Amino acid sequence: MIYSESKKSNKMSKITSEEIEKLAKLARVGLTEEEKGTLATDMTAVLEYVKQLDGVDVSNVEPTSQVTGLTNVTRKDGVVRSEIVRSELLANAPDTENGFIKVKSVL
Repeated sequence: MIYSESKKSNKMSKITSEEIEKLAKLARVGLTEEEKGTLATDMTAVLEYVKQLDGVDVSNVEPTSQVTGLTNVTRKDGVVRSEIVRSELLANAPDTENGFIKVKSVL
């Protein structure tokens, strides 16, 4: 449990070195004991700082999900026909098989 709040007070519980160790394992990051302690202290401080946002009155603020006003620009999909015949295109490929370009396996 990374972000837990005490029921009796408005203070967040401290992040432990064990929790940092679990996060490091999930992220596959090796940490020394000193680094774990430092990160636990630093992350606790960051979450305490962010916790201040709970005190901000946002009752008159309209929810937003996009603030730039931009919309997606799309184009119509269309088939472009070529004057070049298939055999001419395949002649430029390094290797072909059954009328297709043959490539090395990617898996």
